[in-house]
Amino acid sequence: MDGRGQGFQGDDPSRGEPDQVPVGPPDGATAAADATRTGTVAAASGTDPAGTTATESDHDTRFFGQPWSLVHIFFVEMWERFSFYGMQGILLLYMYYSVAQGGLGMPEVIATGIVGAYGGTVYLSTILGAWVADRLLGSERVLFYSAIVIMGGHIALSLLPGYWGLSIGLILVAVGSGGLKANATAVVGTLYAPRDVRRDAGFSLFYLGINLGAFLGPILTGWAQVTWGFHAGFLLAAIGMAAGLIQYSIGRRGLPAQASVVANPLPRNRYGLWIGIAAGALVVIAVLVLVQVIRADNLAQVVIVVTAVAAVAYFVVILRSRAISADERSRVFGFIPLFLVSVGFWSLYQQQFTVLTIYSDKQLDRTIFGVTLPPSFVQSINPIFIIILSGVFAALWTKLGDRQPSTPVKFGLASIIMGIAFLLFLPWANGGPNSTPLMAIVGILFVFTIAELLLSPVGLSVTTKLAPEKFHTQMVALFFLSVALGTSIAGWLAGFYNPDDEVPYFTVLGAIAIVLGLALLAAVRPVLKLMRGVR
Repeated sequence: MDGRGQGFQGDDPSRGEPDQVPVGPPDGATAAADATRTGTVAAASGTDPAGTTATESDHDTRFFGQPWSLVHIFFVEMWERFSFYGMQGILLLYMYYSVAQGGLGMPEVIATGIVGAYGGTVYLSTILGAWVADRLLGSERVLFYSAIVIMGGHIALSLLPGYWGLSIGLILVAVGSGGLKANATAVVGTLYAPRDVRRDAGFSLFYLGINLGAFLGPILTGWAQVTWGFHAGFLLAAIGMAAGLIQYSIGRRGLPAQASVVANPLPRNRYGLWIGIAAGALVVIAVLVLVQVIRADNLAQVVIVVTAVAAVAYFVVILRSRAISADERSRVFGFIPLFLVSVGFWSLYQQQFTVLTIYSDKQLDRTIFGVTLPPSFVQSINPIFIIILSGVFAALWTKLGDRQPSTPVKFGLASIIMGIAFLLFLPWANGGPNSTPLMAIVGILFVFTIAELLLSPVGLSVTTKLAPEKFHTQMVALFFLSVALGTSIAGWLAGFYNPDDEVPYFTVLGAIAIVLGLALLAAVRPVLKLMRGVR
């Protein structure tokens, strides 16, 4: 489930290539140690954690050999992921369950579209969170305020009835999660000197916290929902976020000063301009909602269009710039096929929160030893595999060294394997209630994880390698836009899913993903030629 940014190393051989940087759902739940081996993790806020440190942290080993301040970021991120995935595990059910069942009684096609639009907005918000950190507040303060906003969103979902609670809650959680996601890694990076050998282990602990939260959240909120109702589940998510916020409020005072530095302060005389732009954007959105251009039934399509336009604009600005060299321009062109495959990948992968939720609710046998598990339990399977397999993949790439597949090959294989995962639904397609054994879904999600580990950890890494010197932040934003676009498309595609006629859906999407991956594999040589030495 997971914007980093300026301060990444480029491709100057004297500086070395940046290693893998974690990204994407579930929040970079990948080999985080590799992400920071050379100190290249940076925030899209412009704060370069690799280049900063708090000297008093150099000899602080109180948290499993790591600086004590890491414990506070570890737990705020763990509880944030607990609340985020816990809420998301029951969100779709809440929307389409009948009023008698405690839900809103919304048509499934609209509900899945809203979930997709919400997920896409989370990733769009990482860009906003990075900008605010870069120009106004610094990463640490954005992280803190984002946690408060997230908690407010969960409280709204738990206490406000009907569509008002849903709307306010999702907007707050999306904006807050984007802000926290964009800046947490940067704050962790400020705890270490550039050559601190503990950095890899520290980030491994940090991402362990992410996956612990992602694992526990759906289980416990699902249990609360089954026992006491949906609003109890949302309230549990709010309580989890409150726990993380309280401990972070106490511990944030011990963070290094660099965590609060504003990298590129916005001049005071431009505050009015940006306030006007923000207010104007809100007015435009409000008008479009009032005249019903933006509606609940087309929200996913709206987010898709906005994200696609933003991505095209980013590419045009970068490619037309006179500030980049011929090699840099070629590398940006080489990034385009990877961007497209990334969009295709996330448009299938993110259906864990739409189609797979419906499938788990209606078709999956969730009974173990006489106990029927809530549908949200399925969302806890992927984090387990991530925790187990991320280290395996990190060791594999390390052992292979220069013999490991190039990035285009990894992307192509990820798309093919993701397509195969969808085809694996076919033996149980069109089944009735409890017709699909739980182990079948466990196996399918194992394949999901293999695909994720081939694409997600290297996504930001290759972005930073291909980024022109003057456009590091914009290129990182482009990768996050591919996640946002794919997530929104996942919600839109779910509207075509019919539980009574599943074969066409899984067959067509699986085949498209396989063809997309094969096309990239066939184009590896020309793509690598465009990438000008970057693998």
